[in-house]
Amino acid sequence: MNTSTPLLDKVNSPAALRTLPEGDLRQLADELRTETISAVSQTGGHLGAGLGVIELTVALHYVFNTPADRLIWDVGHQCYPHKILTERRDRIRTLRQGGGLSGFTKRAESIYDPFGTAHSSTSISAGLGMAVARDLDEADNSVIAVIGDGAMSAGMAFEALNNAGSMNSRLIVILNDNDMSIAPPVGAMSAYLSRLLSSKSYMSLRSLGKHIAERFPKQLEKAAERAEEFARGFVTGGTLFEEMGFYYVGPIDGHNLEHLLPVLKNVRDAEDAGPVLIHVVTQKGKGYAPAEKSADKYHGVSKFDIVTGTQVKAKPNAPSYTKVFGQTLTKLADKDDKIVAVTAAMPDGTGVNIFQEKHPARSFDVGIAEQHAVTFCAGLATEGYKPFAAIYSTFLQRGYDQVVHDVAIQQLPVRFAIDRAGYVGADGQTHCGAFDITYLASLPDFVVMAASDEAELVHMVATAASIDDRPSAFRYPRGEGVGVDMPEEPEVLEIGKGRVLREGKTVAILSLGARLQESLHAADLLQAKGYSTTVADARFAKPIDADLVRRLARDHDVLITIEEGSIGGFATQVIDLLVREDLTQQVKVRPMYMPDAFLDQDKPEAQYEQAGLTAPHIVSTALTALGADTDVETPARA
Repeated sequence: MNTSTPLLDKVNSPAALRTLPEGDLRQLADELRTETISAVSQTGGHLGAGLGVIELTVALHYVFNTPADRLIWDVGHQCYPHKILTERRDRIRTLRQGGGLSGFTKRAESIYDPFGTAHSSTSISAGLGMAVARDLDEADNSVIAVIGDGAMSAGMAFEALNNAGSMNSRLIVILNDNDMSIAPPVGAMSAYLSRLLSSKSYMSLRSLGKHIAERFPKQLEKAAERAEEFARGFVTGGTLFEEMGFYYVGPIDGHNLEHLLPVLKNVRDAEDAGPVLIHVVTQKGKGYAPAEKSADKYHGVSKFDIVTGTQVKAKPNAPSYTKVFGQTLTKLADKDDKIVAVTAAMPDGTGVNIFQEKHPARSFDVGIAEQHAVTFCAGLATEGYKPFAAIYSTFLQRGYDQVVHDVAIQQLPVRFAIDRAGYVGADGQTHCGAFDITYLASLPDFVVMAASDEAELVHMVATAASIDDRPSAFRYPRGEGVGVDMPEEPEVLEIGKGRVLREGKTVAILSLGARLQESLHAADLLQAKGYSTTVADARFAKPIDADLVRRLARDHDVLITIEEGSIGGFATQVIDLLVREDLTQQVKVRPMYMPDAFLDQDKPEAQYEQAGLTAPHIVSTALTALGADTDVETPARA
């Protein structure tokens, strides 16, 4: 038994938690915070969000009958304490590791995770669906969606609120407001009022009051409604949610169990309440001094020393792609006052924070609102500005209709800087950038580039800035570059032209993006076996370098394409050209791309091994096509 968590050691499930007296819950919350800090110090991950909901997690599982009552966390990175309490404590130190627990909620992982939430702002929609299904089944379980204040900034959350407010399904939405400290209103008086407002007596009295008011002349009825709304809104600030059809309770201190428990019980027991929103104020990083003092409240951390909070980070061998993008765009903007940068709540993750330091008036963080971000950029482009939309590949999926309707159809020169292309390691399948080549290259007159190293990324940022007659995108992976020499000045690339790095005669490897180093290594392995190999960097997925593809097909026995993307991407563009020009008779074509599956979290190198996109896999593909022995020895790299 762990002497620092004696009570938590006895709580191996929510059912066990519910057997405790309420007086023990404060101690349990403190021990849960200790365990969360200890686990994340060993695994890394999202720490601050979880620490902010320790008490809320305990209270929810204590009051509600999970998993029969559905509990959705949005965004799911605040779910680590939830995982510890829901029969996964024995695996909590495998978080975000190969074969371990996901860093987000995941249906396949536990019956206590009714919905996967790694992208934000989906919980209210999903919860409403669950609540309506419950009503259709004539069941009586509760549905609770815990949504962070950042996630509430997305349009989808408000679409769901609007729909839920127009229905009478019993849905509980908890707004986890961690963007402010515990202000004076969130004290004893607010707690008392929240308890009162959530009570059966007040709810029924309010309902009775409405019926009585309806008997009044219209002017008096409206006056009564306004007076009651004003009183509640003055104290609670709930007017917006009330207008959308929700019964608003709050704000309440999310770290005070004496405030949380009675309100949650009242709402649980209010059978005819309809949709209810509880406004809970929390502090991100609560209870761990280094996190509380940090600007980002330890949003995402590597392994760290618990005592000092010092994170263990390997010394980089090369600058990160993200940093290279931010620095390059900043330098270009020094000379071009039409360049602007837009991000959707990820300034640090996309490198826009670097741009923001130098050009704050031309930097825009629009919140978790990718659809808006894309169309906002389209509007800027109509007025002659050069917007760069810096959005992760997996998040850009959320704005795809806007990319098509608002940008591509109108041929507006919005530039998409697509970070996290390819596998992303610990963030797993939900953050994997697999589909952007396919979904962008299918759009007419769209320039799609992929950087093979950090120097190429510099050139592609400059190239995108120069394209003023159509949309463009350039993709690059997470993490460090490969250590190439950086250019003094960026070069504007010729659109649709690749480059040949090594000439050979038998095998041609045409790489798009960051598999170029593996392609060069594969060429070394093939050369050692006596097979002369050409290696080319396509640079462009659209338009492809047709002359280069024709030459590679005509001059080699085998042509291998390789990309960090799904089926339907770069290889499809190449094969389409070869088929149309009857060149498939001259060369054996072997496309290599991500497998048709969602891979779980692991180290990136393990993911690429599992995906079959490493140098030995390239060699094996070439030898099989040649009908040769496929045993591949892997000599040490230079």
